[in-house]
Amino acid sequence: MTPDAHADPGFAVRAGGWLFRRRTWIPVPLAVALLVLPATPSPSAWPLAIGGAIVVLGEALRLWAVRSIGAISRTRSDRLGPLIQTGPFAFVRNPLYLGNLLLWTGMAVIARLVWLVPVVIVLLAIEYGAIVRWEEHLLQERRGAEYLAYAARVPRWTPRIGPRPAGAAALPQLSWRETLFSERGTLMAIAAALLLLCFKNLV
Repeated sequence: MTPDAHADPGFAVRAGGWLFRRRTWIPVPLAVALLVLPATPSPSAWPLAIGGAIVVLGEALRLWAVRSIGAISRTRSDRLGPLIQTGPFAFVRNPLYLGNLLLWTGMAVIARLVWLVPVVIVLLAIEYGAIVRWEEHLLQERRGAEYLAYAARVPRWTPRIGPRPAGAAALPQLSWRETLFSERGTLMAIAAALLLLCFKNLV
């Protein structure tokens, strides 16, 4: 059964919608913290190596997800595309947000602010948790049984282990060129952040 379209979705869901429309700008204070907080002195290169690997993993997950979901991932409205159940969405329902969490975690490690990693995780978990509640409310309202069956099969945050389930309709994927074009804003932000963190570590 789907929720009543006229029922009050509750404060948490409304807050998630507000956060969704502003999700690009909300992490800006985290970016400022990475650039201005003093780094923990470390003569070794392990923060760069480990943090860089986490960033690469996070962006690889995002690219895989964007290739599957297309340009709808950039929307700021409540417009819904088709229910994507292939690619990383066959294993976890929110791969883009997980990719973002890995990106920010990796950047904190590169910045030699390992103590900030739990703060990053908690803040983003609160933000994305509210956004996902809003998204799920919309999906249950508009996709009904199709979404409920998908949600029963695929975890919200912890990727399922095992072969990709059969039966999910395969939708056309973006080419890698289209994927990189769609993801260009994130890629440029990553490059800019790495340059600024390298400059911070040198001065």
